[in-house]
Amino acid sequence: MAAKKTAKKTTESAPKAADASAPVAKKAAKKAAKKAAPKAAKSPAPTPSAAAKPAPAPKPSADTIARTAYLIYRRRVEYGLPGNQESDWLEAERQLGLK
Repeated sequence: MAAKKTAKKTTESAPKAADASAPVAKKAAKKAAKKAAPKAAKSPAPTPSAAAKPAPAPKPSADTIARTAYLIYRRRVEYGLPGNQESDWLEAERQLGLK
């Protein structure tokens, strides 16, 4: 059993030796990062190109506006509110984001 204990001790001491070099590697990595950081900060900011801008939403079709205006009309009649076809159409356009 004594031989097993010494074998464990030798295997346990090997990772400690590797850990001793780890702080040196970490310090070197930090120095390299500090040197690289000012260079990155001095570079000009990228300008957005025309292709990067989001495309405008497509306009709804006349059928979509008509359906929305019809639903507005139905709601208006159900609640007995005043209005006409033109006001329903304009309200539909407003709801769909056209105006």
